[in-house]
Amino acid sequence: MHETAVAESILQTICDYAAKMNARPVRAVVSCGQFNALNDEVMRFAFEAAAESTVAQGMDLQIRHIPLRAACKACRISFEFDIYDPVCPSCKSMEFEFEPDAPLLLEDIEFEDPNEGIAESKDPEPQ
Repeated sequence: MHETAVAESILQTICDYAAKMNARPVRAVVSCGQFNALNDEVMRFAFEAAAESTVAQGMDLQIRHIPLRAACKACRISFEFDIYDPVCPSCKSMEFEFEPDAPLLLEDIEFEDPNEGIAESKDPEPQ
């Protein structure tokens, strides 16, 4: 269950930013490709368990799944790959190559502004 390790890593990054900004995190967005896919339910459970008794307890974790793309060898178009219909949508060829999958990434963290009660957003630096 790699979600537990991912949740702990994300939590550490969020807590580090929260300490730097002296603010409480309220929402984070994580994205993943299909080969680095997360099970949303397991990930949220693991994150909630790891965040208990931390500054991140109770925050909203959103997970974006980025579709896998492929390139047709026959007509060279790039398309969103459908596992249930694995053919080029343009020429119907079954000859294609997968494009690089999207990485697992912490895209955004929103923090509560302690002075105004309004959330401000911070894009984490690449790790």
